[in-house]
Amino acid sequence: MVSHILYETASGYALFERIESDEIGQETEAFQASLQDLAKFGKTLKLKSFAPFKSAADALENANDVSEGVVSDALKAFLEMNLPKKKAVLGVTEKNLAGAIKAELGVECVSTELVHELGRAIRTHAAKVLKPLKDNDLERAQLGLGHSYSRAKLKFNVHRSDNMIIQAIGILDQLDKDINTFAMRVREWYSWHFPELVKIVNDNEKYARMVKLIGNKATITDDMANTFADVIGDLDKAEQVIAASRASMGTEISEVDLANIESFADRVIALMDYRRNLHAYLTSKMNIVAPNLAALIGEIVGARLISHAGSLSNLSKYPASTVQILGAEKALFRALKTKGNTPKYGLIYHSSFIGKAAQKNKGRISRFLANKCSIASRIDCYTDAATSAFGEAMRGQVEERLKFYESGDVPQKNTAVMAQAAKVAAEQAAEAEQAAPAGAPVAESPKKRKASDAMDVDQPEDDAMDVDEPSSPKKSKKSKKSKGGEAKEPKASKKSKKSKKD
Repeated sequence: MVSHILYETASGYALFERIESDEIGQETEAFQASLQDLAKFGKTLKLKSFAPFKSAADALENANDVSEGVVSDALKAFLEMNLPKKKAVLGVTEKNLAGAIKAELGVECVSTELVHELGRAIRTHAAKVLKPLKDNDLERAQLGLGHSYSRAKLKFNVHRSDNMIIQAIGILDQLDKDINTFAMRVREWYSWHFPELVKIVNDNEKYARMVKLIGNKATITDDMANTFADVIGDLDKAEQVIAASRASMGTEISEVDLANIESFADRVIALMDYRRNLHAYLTSKMNIVAPNLAALIGEIVGARLISHAGSLSNLSKYPASTVQILGAEKALFRALKTKGNTPKYGLIYHSSFIGKAAQKNKGRISRFLANKCSIASRIDCYTDAATSAFGEAMRGQVEERLKFYESGDVPQKNTAVMAQAAKVAAEQAAEAEQAAPAGAPVAESPKKRKASDAMDVDQPEDDAMDVDEPSSPKKSKKSKKSKGGEAKEPKASKKSKKSKKD
């Protein structure tokens, strides 16, 4: 039976002593209604002690400890001073905190439905029951602690760099769609005046720059060939543009219409320039946050994987089988519902390795690539020093596996490749320490582990070809039958035994 209730407020810790209540009828409406009445609530629970926090920083520290299930020194001293040592059953609303208190103080702690009901009743009457507090003190403390707690969570968010990547790849994909739409609109709009230019200049950016440069086709002269060649990059096509302008079938255009077309072409060119700068920003971010994943599968595909998973830590927790079909969830569930063939790849289909592989080997290379992506994301998530040595080594392994599927060349063992990559990473870390200025602080994360430990993650055996010593890609019928050769040996041994007896 619960004898005391611990209640955590924004102003401090409160300990209530249970006077009387019926545990049998705790789920009845009469019992719950009685808790809403302050007079009846006073007959059920009585405030025994209240320990206010010293400052706002102290309140934030204790709130973090409560959310993480840690018994702080202040809470430990408070319970030891006010909680009776014998026959005390403490009710705690937070299950994690209840287990920590039981392990730290040896006090029996429970977190039942009755404790939650009593906690809700205390929250209802807290402003009147907690006598040390004045009017509206608790509300102001809750508001201030809520803001401080939210700011601290945002400040120490381990995914904040991942969020920049997620936003950048989202904008980049949206820009690709918008630029293609706007470029087609420029082509369609300007083609009423100069339709032959579309067949000569195929690139969208070059076409928009040519529209800005040409303007009215009637102003084109032979002296502009070199100017056109600087934009197009080909002198022959520049001469074709001049020749086509003389025999063009397009209509005449007014100055107002031409001004609007040129203004729209300027917007399209500006979007293309911004897209190029955004791609450079995303590349630099990926090389900082996930260098091994970027070196293995590329910055764009790696950023899409992180964005789809939600964060780099979420991606590192996924098994290779999930990474393989990440982005193809609809096709997977449709195949499971219709009992059809499940998809072989999702977002990793855009990798160059899948395009290089033959059609019969796309599934196998996607499994192998997903395996390496899973390992690379774990190394990036849990290592202290950022290095791309492991990603480059695993990229070489994928290329060797492609050659193995095509020609049968046996690739290197995984242990040898990873040992060499660890050696290169250690050399890079040593060079970085020597290049760093003396006395510079080195940030270390206690939650991260060494790269050599990240290599020991269990690899899912999705494919029999994903072992360290792969077999030959072409198996003859004799090699398949040789498995039963060992089972035939006991018969020969029986005949030999009979011959010895005779």
